Amino acid sequence: MTNYHSIGKIVATFGVKGEVVLHHSLGKKTSLKGLETIFIEEKKEEMLPYFLEGTRIKNDEELFLKFEGINTREAAHRLMQKRVWLPQEEFEKYVSQSAPIMLLGFHIINQGTDLGEILEIIEQPHQLLCRIDLKGKEALIPVHEDFLLKIDKKKKQVHVELPEGLLDIYS
Repeated sequence: MTNYHSIGKIVATFGVKGEVVLHHSLGKKTSLKGLETIFIEEKKEEMLPYFLEGTRIKNDEELFLKFEGINTREAAHRLMQKRVWLPQEEFEKYVSQSAPIMLLGFHIINQGTDLGEILEIIEQPHQLLCRIDLKGKEALIPVHEDFLLKIDKKKKQVHVELPEGLLDIYS
C-alpha cells in the first residue's frame, strides 16, 4: 500500500473558473512542476485522486491549483478545508530537506527508547508537536530546542530528552 503524506489544506477558491488556493508546508517556494495528481481527503482516511490542469505560485506557502473537471467557483468551493496528500515518492521530490514536515515517518527516540513513528507534524509558534501512537494511544510529543538532541536523517530518527513526567499523562 502506498504511504501518503499530508502537505497542506485547501484554504480558498480563486476566480470563477474553479481554481483553489493550497496552503502547503513543503518548506520552500514551489509550483509542484511535473506533478500530475494529488490526493484530497474527501472523508476521513478516504483519499481521491485529483488531476492537475495547472499550478501557479501565489507566495512561499501558497499555490493556485486548477483541477481537471472543476470549472466553476461552486465546484471548487466543495473542496474548501480539505487536506491534500502526496504519495511518499512525490512528497520526497517536492519537500524541502529543512522543512519540519520532512520528519514524517521518522521515529522519536527518548533516551534510547523508541516511542513511535511520527504520524503528523503540528507547527506551533515556538515548538513542533509530533503526533505518534504511543502504546495504542495518540500522544503529542513536543520537539523543542531544549529537548532536541539530534536528528539522524539516515536512520530516520529524532533523538530527544523529554522532561521527566511528560509521558506519564499517556499511561
